[in-house]
Amino acid sequence: MELFCREKEGVVRALLDPTIFSDDRVLQSLLTIEDMFLPQAPYFQRVQKDLQPYMRRVVATWMLEVCEEEDCEQEVFLLAVNYLDRYLSVVPTKKSCLQLLGAVCLFLASKLKS
Repeated sequence: MELFCREKEGVVRALLDPTIFSDDRVLQSLLTIEDMFLPQAPYFQRVQKDLQPYMRRVVATWMLEVCEEEDCEQEVFLLAVNYLDRYLSVVPTKKSCLQLLGAVCLFLASKLKS
């Protein structure tokens, strides 16, 4: 069995779409969509029955310490906490899974920013 990678070297990127930067409707549409998907503030009362707000603070502090230890860009931590809040605002989560969730959010954010 041959396991050689036959892909070409280099990164393939999409071409820049000039419409995104020239049409104001695109930005307005993106901002409207963003509002629909922002995490709802009181998610601890509505969604999370097993978690308390201080637990989010503990995991966020741990995430910050990991980012500092690994010399991550500042955006990685901010994006990871955003992912954490978006997930917690929708999916009921056990407290035994909270640190794992924080690690996954850090991993995804670091992959997006690298």
